[in-house]
Amino acid sequence: MAEADEELLERFASHSVDRDNAAHFRGRLNRQLLINRCGDCGRWHHPPKPVCPGCWSTAIEPSEVDGTGEVHLLIRLHQGPPAPGVDYSTPYPVVTVELDEQQGLCFTATVEEGDIAIGQRVELDWIERAGVPVPIFRLAREVSL
Repeated sequence: MAEADEELLERFASHSVDRDNAAHFRGRLNRQLLINRCGDCGRWHHPPKPVCPGCWSTAIEPSEVDGTGEVHLLIRLHQGPPAPGVDYSTPYPVVTVELDEQQGLCFTATVEEGDIAIGQRVELDWIERAGVPVPIFRLAREVSL
């Protein structure tokens, strides 16, 4: 295993890093949200797998997404496993966001607390937790024309 891979395993020790998702964790170190995209049919898919679920091609490429989308699912955790920076004394919000890149392409992460609801527009942001960048969502800023 390359030294860079060993560092990746150390930095993300609490995650299951493997050959299918290592590029995604490297992307996080650069504050890039990478999602697999098929080079043959163009379909995006997450979580990372070595084969396209649409055409079974192995021409998979981790590609950066904008991280904008709509809240598809919202839950508020009242308990859970201990995690750095997570306080369950108040409900801890987690959202699944349907990303703009493709209908049905979803990514789950925490969301900055606020008046969040299903159907709202959100955008990707990053926070530091336990020394590594973590993707989160924030309510999208309104664009004035």
